[in-house]
Formats: sequence, C-alpha cells, structure tokens
Amino acid sequence: MSYGNVIVSAQGKQPLVSFGVISDVQYADIPDGRSFLGVPRYYRHSLLVLQRAVRYWNEKKVKFVINFGDIIDGFCPKDHSLSAVKKVVDEFNNFSGPVYHMIGNHCLYNLPRENLLPLLNISTHDAHAYYDFSPTPEVRFVVLDGYDISAIGWPEDHPNKLKAIDILRERNPNSDKNSPEGLVGPARRFVQFNGAVGKEQMEWLDHVLQDATKLNQEVVICSHLPLEPRATSFAALLWNYDEVMEVIHRYNCVKVCLAGHTHKDGYSVDSHGVHHRVLAAALECPPGTDAFGSVDIFSNSLLISGTDRMDSQEMLFRC
Repeated sequence: MSYGNVIVSAQGKQPLVSFGVISDVQYADIPDGRSFLGVPRYYRHSLLVLQRAVRYWNEKKVKFVINFGDIIDGFCPKDHSLSAVKKVVDEFNNFSGPVYHMIGNHCLYNLPRENLLPLLNISTHDAHAYYDFSPTPEVRFVVLDGYDISAIGWPEDHPNKLKAIDILRERNPNSDKNSPEGLVGPARRFVQFNGAVGKEQMEWLDHVLQDATKLNQEVVICSHLPLEPRATSFAALLWNYDEVMEVIHRYNCVKVCLAGHTHKDGYSVDSHGVHHRVLAAALECPPGTDAFGSVDIFSNSLLISGTDRMDSQEMLFRC
C-alpha cells in the first residue's frame, strides 16, 4: 500500500492542527455496480478503504477526522440500512480521536434524520445537522447542513421538504427531479439529490463568522455539497451556493471550503481568494487503491496529503 502522493511543505513548521479526511464511502453489502453515468462503484471495497484510512490516521497521529458524508449507499437494502450505518461508524470509531460527520443525500435515502443524526453523533436542535468546533484557538471548522431545505430526509409534511418540492417544481421541468436534462450551466444543480441552506442556518453562519473574526481565527468550511461552480460539476452544487458564498465573502476569516459529493477531485480559487477543494470518493476506488488523506493547517496555508486517487495540494492563503 502506497501513500505516494504526499508533498512536503516548504515552511518546515509545525502545523496549527492536523486532521484526516475521507468522503463518500457509500458502503453497501452488495455486488459492485455503476453510477448513472457508468462510472464503476465498489460498494464492499469502500469499507476496506476506510479501514486503511483509519490505520493511516492513527499512524500519523492526526487530532481528529472529518467524514464528508454519504456514509452508506442508496442501493443499500433498506432493511439493512441501520446495521450498515452502524458497521461503518464502528470502523470510524477505531480511530483514536474524535470523528466529525456530516450528512449527504445517500445517508438520507436510507434513514430519516431523527434516526441518522444520533448514529453519527450529531447533536443539534430540531434535527438540523450544522455545527462548528474549534480544535485549537487559532482555527474554527464550520460544518454545513446542505440538506436543510431538501426533498429527502424530512417528514412528508415538514416545511423544509415542502419548500424544497416548490423549488424543484419551479426550477426543474423534468418529471424525474433527479435529472438535470435540459438545464444549462449552474442551473443543473436544481435536482432532488441536492439541497439548500435555510434562513436560520444562514443567520447562524453569519454569527459564527462574526465570532471567528473577533477571535482572529482561520475558518475552514466543510460541506457535503460544493459551493463553487469551477471546482465541481454544475449538477453537484448546493442550490443556494451563491447566497452562502455572499455571507462567507463578508469576512476575511474563511480560507478554505472543503466538500465531497462529486466523487472526483476539484479545485478553484474564487474572486475573494477563498480556496475550494472537492475530495475524491472512497466508493470509486478499484480494489487495492485508496482515496483519503491528512490535512495540515498552518498560519498562512493548508496542505492536503492525499493517497492514490486523492490529490495532494498546498493552498496559500490570501492575507
């Protein structure tokens, strides 16, 4: 097993904090398959990728791990959903430190929020899944709930579901709301497997970034759904990514936005100097290959050391 993508920071300094990353494990105890676009998916092997990731993180002695969502796959038999999530969480729990999860569309295909969030140790109010944490005084992580407004995961009569259905009805003329057919450019994001950040969460984000600015913290935004069109396919974007970025751009504290969902690496720097990086999926690793990494944050940069299918990268912050 090779961790050959590692690059060395020229700074030669101790990082402020180091943590592990993995995205889109999408485990299911079913034969291998393919995506809607024909990309091979290795449902059982993804658990082996996670096991190797945990060993790697423990060896590297990273402080914590962030899982970027989609812990099991939508094709997981529904009567096995609960046990499948527990099985993957048990593997994460072999890591020697805290693990921070976020929810993705495949999580919500399997379990309603009220059942899912306790399993992922996400304890927030009213079944919302956004939160923040500061592992060190200099750095704050903000985890967004990209399915706050969503047609999946909420009870049938929940206002957030009804609002999402209205958005899809207005923005997507297809009878299959998971299809972006006929939609052009960023408008392709208005599909059912995406979602939006709601008003209350937007106000919370603004407050958190105000607080981080006062404390002179560097902020990393973590989201299952990407927030920058040039870093991902248009069909994978958060519905209201532009509104979220408008809040983020009010502050200089946000340095990097990390995301999953797209299943392949993507990168861009936006007009305000914020770095956007999308992480490759564990699910699409052929047997014997990997996609996970460790991240070092310094006072003026972030360094991703990736394995196999996850690219390594150094991002220098704009002052």
